[in-house]
Amino acid sequence: MDIKQLKFLIALDKTRHFGKAAELCHVTQPTLSMRLRALEDELNLVLVARGQRFEGFTEAGERVLAWARTLLTAYDGLQAEAANCSGQLVGKLRIGMVPLASLNPMALVKPLIQQYPELHFELLSMSSEQIIDGLSRNQLDLGLCYLDHINTDHFEAIELTSTSMGLLHDARFFQFDQAELTWESLNDIPLGMLTRGMHYRQSIALSFRSRGLDPHPILESDSTFQLIQAVSAGICCAIMPLQVGMEALNDNLRMMPISGAHTAAPMGILMRRTEPRSALTEKCFEEARSIFAPPDA
Repeated sequence: MDIKQLKFLIALDKTRHFGKAAELCHVTQPTLSMRLRALEDELNLVLVARGQRFEGFTEAGERVLAWARTLLTAYDGLQAEAANCSGQLVGKLRIGMVPLASLNPMALVKPLIQQYPELHFELLSMSSEQIIDGLSRNQLDLGLCYLDHINTDHFEAIELTSTSMGLLHDARFFQFDQAELTWESLNDIPLGMLTRGMHYRQSIALSFRSRGLDPHPILESDSTFQLIQAVSAGICCAIMPLQVGMEALNDNLRMMPISGAHTAAPMGILMRRTEPRSALTEKCFEEARSIFAPPDA
């Protein structure tokens, strides 16, 4: 067994096609098929269901695939760690982020890119629970999420402020005269919201319920981009974080502050306390602390 065989297996999972997987790995299709059969022979397992074309993975194949992902992550981390021990900060930083937060992740990514041009970034939109799980399994390096259920024995955290909210709307379809909106004034406005279960959505629901209000959004999505598209189309307005520049995405978008509107829990940047923890992760976490932590922290 070697790393290339595991890469071939993961490429097949990504493309679901033998020819495309071979192209992705820069080998011929017969080479890829031969190396995967050799892996099956070594493990004495059938990993891939084959017909005239790729038909999926067997149950054993799915289990081996999960291990292959873990091993390749460790392999990439080992290579980056070796470079970092030599004084180079290289490799991929995997950051999980909740969909809507008052922290623009580019405020961290941009200075890191400027200081360490060999770095690469993988940004993933996830729930807080998924981020905690990803950090625990070493599938993420850093997480940007809510801190209300964080065990500080397991994670180091840079605490940020709670997220303030405003109403994002398109001025071609909606106009507001007041300088600041109230929750009561939003009850009859067509709203687009994140899907239920997301922490940001729960904070909004709590704010409405505490005032005896029960709005019914006309559109729900787990994609921030789709919510912004709906706002730009005049379908609805959306309760979004303030001070992240969403209103600058086009000339017609406006953001109105909402009185007393903020998430129920503060945000934070997390790093796992336990090993394996790469020098790359530790350095980027300290850079984040210098960028976001208060001067007297």
